[in-house]
Amino acid sequence: MYRKISRSIPKLPTPLSPSLPIFRWAGSKRKILKTLATYWDQPYRSYIEPCAGSAALFFGLQPSRAILNDTNVDLIQAYEQIRDTPELVSSKLARLPISSEVYYNLRGLDPAEIDPIERCARFIYLNRFCFNGIYRTNRQGQFNVPYAPTKTGKLPDRDALIAYSDLLNRVHFDTNDFESFIGEHVRQNDFVYLDPPYAVNNHRIFRQYGPTTFGLSDIDRLSDTLNTIDARGARFVVSYADSMEAMALTGDRWHVKSLETQRNVSGFSRHRRKAVELLISNFQPNQNEIRS
Repeated sequence: MYRKISRSIPKLPTPLSPSLPIFRWAGSKRKILKTLATYWDQPYRSYIEPCAGSAALFFGLQPSRAILNDTNVDLIQAYEQIRDTPELVSSKLARLPISSEVYYNLRGLDPAEIDPIERCARFIYLNRFCFNGIYRTNRQGQFNVPYAPTKTGKLPDRDALIAYSDLLNRVHFDTNDFESFIGEHVRQNDFVYLDPPYAVNNHRIFRQYGPTTFGLSDIDRLSDTLNTIDARGARFVVSYADSMEAMALTGDRWHVKSLETQRNVSGFSRHRRKAVELLISNFQPNQNEIRS
């Protein structure tokens, strides 16, 4: 049972608003939300996302029941604290001035040595003011992204965190490997959205999870997982860069839609380029796309 907050809840932005996710995240699907939303056209038992990140589609759709998973434990713990103690997290954030000194002091802390509320506030602060919303660690698991506060937006205030808490009360969180997570949770009439970190020729476009992130060796496991989802009578959508290894995912059984999107490869505007994204699914999406 998750704690419900007995107060007047401020309204979040309307569904599919690009400002909805709590966290900045490299590889976020905010720019293709309206296309992704066309796959959500019937009542489902649960919305399930094995590689959540900023969970942009979850926040856009606002399903009534969801299970979100990510191997990034710091991220999942932050979501749980926002869900359970938004006012205490807000109080911690309010005491943090915006400066490089504060940023690097927080970055230097060992998350294991501070309490969960302070750890959540630290995660929010670092995510808000780090370079390009990238989550990257060294081989010792230490967050090492530099300070870059330009055009990052403000820290979420008390009202925003309370509103997010209300939405997250409908979520069960996990921190499992994607294959094990799907094996445990997916059932008939579930909707599964998979957005793994791309491993294009083992060159990680978004280097965000340290040395053990999703790689080419995981493609076959992901392909097997799609068969598992389909056999259980659930629906899935996978977003992946158009690439050689993506051919192992498309197969002859699945529907494939390609769309052009802008990808910021290294975080600098001069490196932005158009790229082709593949949406792979075991069903045809609603052809009547949602209009803004």
